[in-house]
Amino acid sequence: MEYRQLGSSGLRISTLTLGTMTFGGKGWAEAVGNTDVEGAKRQIGMVLDAGVNLIDTADVYSEGRSEEILGAALAGRRDDVLVATKVRMPMGGGPNDAGLSRHHIVRSAEASLRRLHSDWIDLYQAHEWDGQTPLEETLAAFDALVTSGKVRYVGCSNHTGWQVMKALAVADRHDYSRYVSQQIYYSLQARDAEAELVPVSLDQGLGILVWSPLAAGLLSGKYRRNQPTPEGTRRFAGWDEPPVHDEDRLYDTVDALVEIAEVHDVSAAQVALAWLLHRPAVTSVIIGARTDEQLADNLAAADLVLTDEERARLDEVSQEPLRYPHWHQRNTASDRLGVADLAYLRPYL
Repeated sequence: MEYRQLGSSGLRISTLTLGTMTFGGKGWAEAVGNTDVEGAKRQIGMVLDAGVNLIDTADVYSEGRSEEILGAALAGRRDDVLVATKVRMPMGGGPNDAGLSRHHIVRSAEASLRRLHSDWIDLYQAHEWDGQTPLEETLAAFDALVTSGKVRYVGCSNHTGWQVMKALAVADRHDYSRYVSQQIYYSLQARDAEAELVPVSLDQGLGILVWSPLAAGLLSGKYRRNQPTPEGTRRFAGWDEPPVHDEDRLYDTVDALVEIAEVHDVSAAQVALAWLLHRPAVTSVIIGARTDEQLADNLAAADLVLTDEERARLDEVSQEPLRYPHWHQRNTASDRLGVADLAYLRPYL
């Protein structure tokens, strides 16, 4: 297992992270999985044996049940792993049970610590943007948790490029703890993140944690052109995240994944994960599985090496059209592009 620095921090994390949305099976998360404590212990044992040192969860997963299961499964092993969790989503029906106010952040951190049976959170992440709470209040609350020792690093998730940049500017202005990472959706199915989120990460020294790298199974090889949705899958149960905007490009990409996988005698999922592990600014890819067999297959992606030609083929088949102002910058500013700009624009030049 390879370990990479998380952004500009001194923290080293494995290139694969265990995701725990499958833990609990309660509420909306029931469609994702229903791993119990014993199952969680098995999966944690598997990933630790493989060298994974980060486990990601969130308070909203199964209404807190995911954190509870993780806490129980880590009994006696808390010092062996890094734990990341998140705050922002509704955890009740009250007016202050959601958002990134000081009230909700502090109360949610205390609740997460209780569920995790831990004295600290290694990485505490703003799960979503809150456009109604001043960033000064949000970041001051995060900073206080870091100063108290209850949180060691802070990050964000599901923000736009300007929202990330504004948060970093506010943190710098007030000398608050800076976000060291952002957790984003990024996959061969949708490469939107390359336009703004990858460049801002490179420019500002943020690590990227990738959620749903297989596009909720769309890149696993189970979904093929002109074939019915497989029974027992999330899509069959009505799960519609992430959205599919271009089915032809999706299925062309899946065809390429399957063909490359056959050459290496591995699964299409492993190829999709291996492609992500070599993208700019990506620190770690979050894998989660409903079964131990799926998890073992995903873990094997850490050892898969794609050729330059294979990566180029996947780049080309999944490439999205340039949007404004990027096409204009390609046409008129290509003589003065920086490293962050080129991370996105180089393939279009």
